[in-house]
Amino acid sequence: MRPRTTLPPMIVAAAAIALAGSTVPTSRRASAASPSTSAPTKTTAKPETKATTSSTTTSSTTAASAPPASSVTKIAPTKKPGTAKGKYASKSGIGWAPPAYVAMVKQWHLPTATKAPLGESGRPKLVLYSINRGERVELEATTDRGDFSPVDLDKAAWILRSADGSEHPIDAALLDMVYELEKHFKAGEIRIVSGYRAPTKRLGSNHGYGRAMDIVVPGTIDEWVASYVRDLGYTGAGTYPISGFVHVDVRERSFYWIDKSGPGAPNKTKGILPKDALANDAKAAKNGKVRPPSATIGRDVDGAIAARVKAVLGAASLNPQDVDDENEGVDMDDDAEISAGPKEK
Repeated sequence: MRPRTTLPPMIVAAAAIALAGSTVPTSRRASAASPSTSAPTKTTAKPETKATTSSTTTSSTTAASAPPASSVTKIAPTKKPGTAKGKYASKSGIGWAPPAYVAMVKQWHLPTATKAPLGESGRPKLVLYSINRGERVELEATTDRGDFSPVDLDKAAWILRSADGSEHPIDAALLDMVYELEKHFKAGEIRIVSGYRAPTKRLGSNHGYGRAMDIVVPGTIDEWVASYVRDLGYTGAGTYPISGFVHVDVRERSFYWIDKSGPGAPNKTKGILPKDALANDAKAAKNGKVRPPSATIGRDVDGAIAARVKAVLGAASLNPQDVDDENEGVDMDDDAEISAGPKEK
């Protein structure tokens, strides 16, 4: 095999000039023919850059055909139309919402035109508005904290009923917390995205206990709402920046999270601020706040209520002198505790 020889630079340059008519692009062919043109300089062709495209698709969009290979250049990540700033559909795990949904979320967050109406006591009423049903109830607070009457608790159970119409007793502490949010942020109402959700396979969510709401406080940023709820202690607070609401609940041990899934998509829950959760519970206990008891009502709501009534009647028959018409002396929270299945983490 003959050894490869290296041609001198002058020979290489001469060969390049001789072959200019067939190898140099059109723009350089004219300059090579000009007598005033100097020897061509060495150029390096840029490598072809592959286009980068978003890897996430949705059922409502159709993938576009790939551009011709000759026109492929570097493309920045494509922003889905209508999403919030910086929210891309990609491998980053951030969800996506259709433009119409994004516009609807903006409407949810618009402030109310008027303040919450005042009750007979001069306190603002708690106004609950169901976004999905267009229904509204006004609840009269009996104290500055809330402490709503049984009649108003029934109204809350109705407005917070599940999609199939099932009602569930609502934890009074949850209403007190939402009332505090309405007053603190000076909102005219609290807008409800979701309230009670009838459990299916297991009772893993506080929605199934009447202890949770997905809400929007009009005129207020969701993160501000979540931050305020966290500071109360013994609460759950989850932000859903793509779906556009805040989850709030009452629980025995605080837990906070963020979920960047889009509407109707599988959850992408990520726990956050675990040290803050412990600290806020400790602070609440130091300030005299009572830890919420375990949830005592499971799937059989009617059975649980019947058991409580039976326990009250039994206590009245055994100790009639200790029970008046308002059932004084009977601890309703300790009677006929019903197993509620696995506790929520």
